[in-house]
Amino acid sequence: MKQQANLIRAGQVIEHDGARWTVLKQQIITPGKGGAFIQVEMRNLKTGNKTNERWRTADTVERLQTDQKEYTYSYTDGDNLVLMDGETYEQAMVPTDLLGDMAPFLQDNMPVTVDLVEGDPVGIHLPSTVVLEVIEADPVVKGQTAASSYKPAKLSNGVKTSVPPFVETGEKIVVRTEDASYVERFKG
Repeated sequence: MKQQANLIRAGQVIEHDGARWTVLKQQIITPGKGGAFIQVEMRNLKTGNKTNERWRTADTVERLQTDQKEYTYSYTDGDNLVLMDGETYEQAMVPTDLLGDMAPFLQDNMPVTVDLVEGDPVGIHLPSTVVLEVIEADPVVKGQTAASSYKPAKLSNGVKTSVPPFVETGEKIVVRTEDASYVERFKG
């Protein structure tokens, strides 16, 4: 399906130069002189190579239709994730590198959504938040204002983040999978 280049968004799959690409980032740039254009960072689905491409906003690109299917993560086997279809109980193998920076947030029996183009997996989406334990946190320094002072902390999955001063080692917190940012204390 043809669409204007200025409608390209991260996560979409497009066809360009005879290959399928998944869009990682996009940015519309308006120079001081001349027309606006869109800068797109994308990854080749077959080779895994990344590239940057520029289009004028009025150009058209071929967007591929993606289907979404719900799976449950079972385990990792080498470079593949083994996912189970909740309806048919069949297992599917999906390359681990489709997760990108979100790989540390994958947990046992976690529900995931897989984007498919003609039956081939092209992307994986995790839930927006996960619950993790703080395994390392700096002590609170008396006299710091609580308004804007966050302290560094290390989570049970090895990811480092910033947490409010009242969060201590051993506590469970809710974290955004998108950027590893603190949301709230876990209430459970």
